Amino acid sequence: MSALPKLEDTISSKDYLFQERQNAQKHEFVEGIIYAMAGASEEHVLITGNIFGEIYSIFKQRPCKVYNNDMRVKVNKNDYVYPDVVAVCGESKFEDNVFDTLINPTVIIEVLSESTENYDCGKKAALYRHLETVQEYLLIAQDRCYIEHYQRHNQTQWLLTTISNMDEILILKSINAQIIVQDIYNKTGVH
Repeated sequence: MSALPKLEDTISSKDYLFQERQNAQKHEFVEGIIYAMAGASEEHVLITGNIFGEIYSIFKQRPCKVYNNDMRVKVNKNDYVYPDVVAVCGESKFEDNVFDTLINPTVIIEVLSESTENYDCGKKAALYRHLETVQEYLLIAQDRCYIEHYQRHNQTQWLLTTISNMDEILILKSINAQIIVQDIYNKTGVH
């Protein structure tokens, strides 16, 4: 998903959440600003679907869940975003009894696009790193085989591993998952 320019001046998170639940289109809410979400390219959709499918398959017999980009995540007291893929092992926890805003993601995955790369690698990544439940964060390029894999080392340090070979295996320790990189890029034309 691509973040479009801001729609409104600053409003409260309570007002955002009320509006978002009434709206068919998705919007992110960061630092008091509402941002509309745009459509995605075929490669973006395929990569997101592929990694969702791989994790879903791994989780079938386990007490873990994987969500697509329709699951909103509250990343701190006032910010709400829609990651491309979110995984949780253990009980999923939500902001309230509407069950549409996850507050305890274990792994967050973003597929990069030209229009969102700076945002996903910068401000959004910083928000994710401050969410205590997040143990791993992935940034996946859609135009080439390239993945940045961040693993929490402690409260303030993260270990970065880069992957740029289709034959490599992505190991997500926090959810006990292994995925062949080629399967992430399946049918995209990326080599």
